[in-house]
Amino acid sequence: MSERSRAGKPSKRRLAGRVLLALLVAWLVVDKVVSVVAAPPEVGHWRSAEGEQAYVRAYADVLAGLPPADEVLDVTSTYGTVRVLRWDGRDRGHPVVLLPGRSSGAPMWTENLPDWIGTRTVYALDPIGDAGLSSQRIPLASFEDQAEWISQTLTELGVARAHVVGHSFGGANAAILAVRHPGQVASLTLLEPVLVVQSLPASTYFWAMLTQLPVPQGVRDHALAQIGGTSVEEVRERTPMAALIDSATVHYAASLPMPRTLSDDEWRGLTMPVRADIAGTGSLAGGEEAAARLRALLPSATVTVWPRATHSLPMQERATLGPLLVEFWRANG
Repeated sequence: MSERSRAGKPSKRRLAGRVLLALLVAWLVVDKVVSVVAAPPEVGHWRSAEGEQAYVRAYADVLAGLPPADEVLDVTSTYGTVRVLRWDGRDRGHPVVLLPGRSSGAPMWTENLPDWIGTRTVYALDPIGDAGLSSQRIPLASFEDQAEWISQTLTELGVARAHVVGHSFGGANAAILAVRHPGQVASLTLLEPVLVVQSLPASTYFWAMLTQLPVPQGVRDHALAQIGGTSVEEVRERTPMAALIDSATVHYAASLPMPRTLSDDEWRGLTMPVRADIAGTGSLAGGEEAAARLRALLPSATVTVWPRATHSLPMQERATLGPLLVEFWRANG
């Protein structure tokens, strides 16, 4: 079943989000290639105190348009301290946990949070090992370690079960959490999850590598447009989120294990309600092929392909997707 995106020209914020998420995937792809010959994992860290301060300012700028979080927490896990933003809600069901894409942290959800704040308690996490206000103590040695720090964070928060939502890299982390700690996941929502359903297209590796080479800016912009399913003009849009991600890229040395494609048995073993939303244009989750795999392995799941959406689906389809997720959570506790 497919749902159409809203007609009309996207806002500048959504166009910029599309391009910025293309950047995130470019970095993710390059990391995956480099990891074949990389040294043992290290701890993600800021390259300088000045760089960290610049990022903190940009982080605050992006969140400035939202209602202030009801509580800002620093939660201890084996792998480090996790920064968590909590907004309280009126519904008494399971809380919602948001896992962002690469290099964006909790501010990634700025477009979506207005639809969810006040409905039920929402926790937005900054990842361990990636840019954000979390701090890493020991390396993440494997993809499975992503599940461990998230699980420990939920336990420390006193969250027995949660509706877990992840986009892109965060979607991969949400999926491995559901595999490793199914009892903590009341429902699973995967928004364009990378690698866990399907490998990335070969063309994405080509365009991503171009973004990392000393090529003319016009060539780099064209490559980013190809990854993001957008135009070169849209690549050049500038927003507070652009400043945030630029700062993360320049000043933070990330150390992250790459997601792996889950086996058929791992997908079949998921017993919680699952929703997967996949882009129909330039999908980095696998498009119709990924949707077909999930439908075959999880017949009870809600799998939607959005024909006009790209990898930036959460922002592009916010007006329709936001209420759909609220109803999905209500239907599942």
